[in-house]
Amino acid sequence: MSIQPETLDLELEPEDNLRLANLCGQFDQHLRQLERRLGIEIGNRGTSFRLIGERDAVRLAEQLLQTLYREAAETTLTPESIHLALQQSGADALLEQVGARLPEVVIRTKRGLIKGRGPSQQAYLHAILNHDINFGVGPAGTGKTYLAVACAVEALESDRVRRVLLVRPAVEAGERLGFLPGDLAQKIDPYLRPLYDALFEMLGFEKVNKLIERNVIEVAPLAYMRGRTLNESFIILDEAQNTTPEQMKMFLTRIGFGSTAVITGDVTQVDLPRGQLSGLRQAVEILRDVDGISFSFFSARDVVRHALVQRIVGAYDAFESAGSRSGA
Repeated sequence: MSIQPETLDLELEPEDNLRLANLCGQFDQHLRQLERRLGIEIGNRGTSFRLIGERDAVRLAEQLLQTLYREAAETTLTPESIHLALQQSGADALLEQVGARLPEVVIRTKRGLIKGRGPSQQAYLHAILNHDINFGVGPAGTGKTYLAVACAVEALESDRVRRVLLVRPAVEAGERLGFLPGDLAQKIDPYLRPLYDALFEMLGFEKVNKLIERNVIEVAPLAYMRGRTLNESFIILDEAQNTTPEQMKMFLTRIGFGSTAVITGDVTQVDLPRGQLSGLRQAVEILRDVDGISFSFFSARDVVRHALVQRIVGAYDAFESAGSRSGA
């Protein structure tokens, strides 16, 4: 079972550029804050907004945007005021209900059993097991990549696929990998480290290296995928928010018979040059109604890292809110 994303178009009135800038925040930080907390995508052109995500979260976002737009006419909005509006809206209680009735999914690997923590991860695992192309969209620490690797390992060990491909855009190097030392794998290793760490945990260091030597597990920068057709493979595209629309289309059209693809990313953390549209953002909008493709949206509440990480994030949020107040 997967969550079919709902799209809602919203027009904020009256048209007022100053009020709109106040609502969106510097570099759209207020919109990104709403995306992270609600697990949705928010796009806009002027006062025309498009919201994509789980139905109840999208409708709550609509109400919040309308309320905040009214407030923006009279007060200067800050990250703290967005946070308070989310708290008062009952967002936390709403997000706890999403997917709460899904049966438990257990991924079996030779190193042990892996289960989804919470309803969002359970819905994500259901989606991967039942669709050929899957998008996992949400903030870091929500288990998107780890669970995708777990599903890939299980598919490989049960002979449902012949190989696993790990793909990531090397944005930091501008994909000019020739300037980096070593062979192709060594050049892109730093960018694929989170995927390697998950593989080592599930299969063991020695086995992973043997599978890489035999090309059963393959690592590749996104730019090197052009022209290939991938059959009987489990393909994971990580950090997909840093793909361009052209790269995303190229990747999705590489998928062949008997293959499963999982595309993960955080639309609030795009490292592309300013003004460059994220291929992940565009894909969510273009493909939302296509049969056979699933979308799983995670929110900040789904972060499952060490409890101290949550407290650290909260402390930084409070510090940034205080800074916004003092600078206002």
